[in-house]
Amino acid sequence: MDEYKAWAIAALTRAIKTAAQTAVSLIGTGAVGFTDLDWMQIASVSGVAAVVSLLTSVAGLPEVADGKSPLSSAKEV
Repeated sequence: MDEYKAWAIAALTRAIKTAAQTAVSLIGTGAVGFTDLDWMQIASVSGVAAVVSLLTSVAGLPEVADGKSPLSSAKEV
């Protein structure tokens, strides 16, 4: 159970960082005013990036147990 918890924490941390990086890249250099930004689009694209990050993490994370996904070590019934 601890490996699932460690994986979930690492995957969520990575997804949050990915969403933040995506938002920063969409905001840009400030060429437009703060109120002129399309915040719904920024939130939407950042959310999709976070979901993609979580799905990619299912394959494994280098931060956890030699990079293996806890799903790959599950025993078949």
